[in-house]
Amino acid sequence: MKIPKSLLVDPEKNSVYGSFAIAVSIWAFSYSVIFGQVLILAYYAVWLPLILVDYQRFLRQLSSAWLPLLFAAYIGFSVFWSQAPGVTARTAVQYLSHIACAYVAARTVSVRTLTIGALVGIFFVLLYSLKVGAYSEDVLDGTYNFVGAFASKNQIGFVGSLGIYFSVVFLAFLRRGRLSFMLTVPVVLLSAYVLVVSHSATSMASIPAVLALVALLAMSKLLSRRYRRVIFLVGAGMIVVVAIVALNLGLMDFVLGIFGKDSTLTGRTYLWEQGWNAAMRSPILGVGYAAYWVQGFAEAERLWNEFYISTRTGFHFHNTYVEALVELGFTGAVLISLIMLRTLFGHIAAVVFKTWQAESVVLIGVMVLLLIRSFVEVEILNPYIMGSFLMYFSFFKLARLPVTRTRWSPAFEPADAKAGQAAWPHRPAAAE
Repeated sequence: MKIPKSLLVDPEKNSVYGSFAIAVSIWAFSYSVIFGQVLILAYYAVWLPLILVDYQRFLRQLSSAWLPLLFAAYIGFSVFWSQAPGVTARTAVQYLSHIACAYVAARTVSVRTLTIGALVGIFFVLLYSLKVGAYSEDVLDGTYNFVGAFASKNQIGFVGSLGIYFSVVFLAFLRRGRLSFMLTVPVVLLSAYVLVVSHSATSMASIPAVLALVALLAMSKLLSRRYRRVIFLVGAGMIVVVAIVALNLGLMDFVLGIFGKDSTLTGRTYLWEQGWNAAMRSPILGVGYAAYWVQGFAEAERLWNEFYISTRTGFHFHNTYVEALVELGFTGAVLISLIMLRTLFGHIAAVVFKTWQAESVVLIGVMVLLLIRSFVEVEILNPYIMGSFLMYFSFFKLARLPVTRTRWSPAFEPADAKAGQAAWPHRPAAAE
C-alpha cells in the first residue's frame, strides 16, 4: 500500500497528518521532562522524515532561512569560547535540529492545520495536568498556584493562553461549519480555567492585549490598503506615546498591582541586574550558549540558592534579552532580536501593505504574544519549547512559495492528432 506524498507534505491536503504532528510536538514540548527522550524522538519522527518524502520542497527558497541559520551557526561556534563547552555543543545541536523541525513544519503545514493541531494538543496537555492536579507555593510572593504537570505556573499559564488564543482565531477566521464551534468550546473553557487557577500574571495580562490587536487587524480588512497604512502609522505612534506617558505617570505600577505584582516584578528586576552584571564580564560574545546555568558554577549556585531553586535546574533570568546577553553577548542578543522583529514586521507588512490574509493575522498575534512574554520569560532561546517552535514556524512562513499544481494536457497534441489521422485508415466515401 502506497501513501500519496500529498497526504504528508501538501499543506492543502495533509490536515490530518499535520494536525497529528503538531499535537505530538506540543505534547513533547510540555512533558518531555516527565516522559523522557521518547517524546523528543517522537517529535523528530513526525517532522524530519518528511524531508525524504519530497526533498525538493525544502530546497525551494532555502536562502530565505539565512537569518535563523546564521544564529544557529553562531551558537554552535560559541563552543570555542564557552565556559562549559560540552553543554554548549549538545544544546546547540538540539537547537539546530529544533529549527529544522520548525522549517519542515512551515513548509508542509498550513496555519489552519497548525491551529487545529495546537487545539488538540493543548486540550490533552491540560487534561493531563488536571489529572495530576499539583499545586506549588511561590516562596517569593506567598501565593499558592496550580501547576499541574508543569514545573511552574508561568509554563502552564502560557499553554492556557495559547489555548484561548488559538480557539478565538480559529472561530473567527478558520472554522468551517458549526461543528468546529462545538469542538472548540471545551478547549476555551479548559484553558480559561487553567489560566485563572494558575495565577500567571504574564499570561493573564498578555492575552487580552493580543486579542484586542487581532480584532483591530480583523476590522482592517474592510479598509483599503491606503487607509490601512495610515491607521497603522498613527496607531504605532500612539502606542509609543501612551507607553511613555504611562511610565512617567506611574501607571505601570497600577497595572502591576491589578495582577498582584509590585514594581520589582517578584524579584525579577534584581535578577535582571545580576544578569546585566554577568553579561558585562563578556559583553561581545557571552559565556557560551547554555553555559551559565550549569551545576557547580559559583554564580549559578548562588542565584539558585537566593531564589530557593532546590532542583538547581530549569531557571533563567526571566528576560530573553538579558539571557541572550549573558550567554551570547551583544552579538547573539542582536541576532535573536532581529529574528523576532523580522518575523513580526514581515507579517504586519503582509496585512497592512499587501492583500489582507487571515493567516498573517493569526501569526501576528502569535508573535505579539511571544514579544510581550520575551521581556519577562525565556521561551525562544531554548530547544524543545513551544515558543521557539512557533517563532521559527512564523518566520519560515514569510517565504511565499509557489503552489505546485498538476498540469493537465490534452491526450493528443495537434501534431499527434494529425499523425493519428494519417495512420488511421480512411473510411470509404459514402455513395451519392
